[in-house]
Amino acid sequence: MEPFTAALLVICLLALLGLPIGLSMISGSILYLYMRGQDMGLVAERLLNSMFTGYVILAVPLFILAAELMNTGSMTDRLLRFCNAFVGRFRGGLAQVNIAQSVIFSGMSGSAFADAAGTGRIIANMMTRDGRYTRGFAAALTASAAVIGPIIPPSIPMVLYALVSGASIGYLFLAGVLPGLLMAAMLMVLVYFQSRRQNFPVEPPVPARELPGITLGAFPALMMPVVLLGGIYSGAMTPTEAAAVAAFYALLISVVLYRSISIGQFYRALTSGARSSIAIGMLIAGALVFNYVVTAENIPQALRAYLAQWNLTPLQFLILVNIVLLLIGAMLEGTAILLIIVPVFIPTAQALGIDPVHFGVVAVVNIMIGLVTPPYGLLIFIMQSITGAPLRHIFRDLVPFIAALILALVVITLSPDFVLWLPRQFGYQG
Repeated sequence: MEPFTAALLVICLLALLGLPIGLSMISGSILYLYMRGQDMGLVAERLLNSMFTGYVILAVPLFILAAELMNTGSMTDRLLRFCNAFVGRFRGGLAQVNIAQSVIFSGMSGSAFADAAGTGRIIANMMTRDGRYTRGFAAALTASAAVIGPIIPPSIPMVLYALVSGASIGYLFLAGVLPGLLMAAMLMVLVYFQSRRQNFPVEPPVPARELPGITLGAFPALMMPVVLLGGIYSGAMTPTEAAAVAAFYALLISVVLYRSISIGQFYRALTSGARSSIAIGMLIAGALVFNYVVTAENIPQALRAYLAQWNLTPLQFLILVNIVLLLIGAMLEGTAILLIIVPVFIPTAQALGIDPVHFGVVAVVNIMIGLVTPPYGLLIFIMQSITGAPLRHIFRDLVPFIAALILALVVITLSPDFVLWLPRQFGYQG
């Protein structure tokens, strides 16, 4: 058996047996080196060199910690009250609040899972209280809205894409703003028509005299994206330093201003963030080692030569990538796709003259849609555990939301100028 085939079989077998995919990839890579007669110490060398020189990787646990601190404190509650005060009074108002809070929270956490498990948990429970919305609809909408989280900056998946592609994190963050807002607009329009057709409830309007107080209470939390993006694009901070500032800012606001975090809660936020960071860290480590195997086998170059025989145009190639990533995203975890599958396509994209920032946004949007695509979308199972809704009801209610997100993906794919407009305003030459 060929070493590469044997490595793939071992990775798949161990993953099916329940071993974390990161450890499975490391095991398969060790087997590959053994069968090739190479020094198996290359695994440790690859890990050490990649992890210790990968300064950008530090942004991942810091953004995760910032999200944990926001969910532990009262920042998310204040943001929800702010959203409800302005859009909750319309028919289907809580559904619109669900989408609005994802847009705002996405500017702070960079994680779809943090959005779904934090503010998403709260708003889903509000929607299902007293039977105002079905549990299936609340779960489907909350999962779909959480997809926006990693598109609007900051974004953990875009940090990982920058790691494997060498693209600028700052420009990737900027490129995600308009696509993220487009996705939110698509969901809001869909909810508007669903609200009229299904006669969703209207929430009691918040008195005008309370709006200044609600806005003032949420103002420190609303300033976090301004602090982060202002620091990055003014040149005062790198994205990794901005992630550290985000975590410190969330802690400072929650402890000093809101006084909503106890020592015990702070400890639990640290441990929860550490567990999430370790899980992602092991996946990154495994991907870095396995990417060495992929490179040694010349897989990217072979794929590039194979696709060159098809004489694909850039648009045809992007359509092919969309189809492949949407199908794989329905079966595999998003981070693994981003670290293993996407790098294989990057050389071909470069050869076709596709802008790396545009390609990164297209890839990340595809992978995020995969999080809500049956049968294995992780956000579906997170929301099922939160709401207790039967999976068949969630799947049924997800269909129109997935269609709206794919429609947004089509616009993003066909309109690189739309995606790159904001980065170009800040000096991007692509």
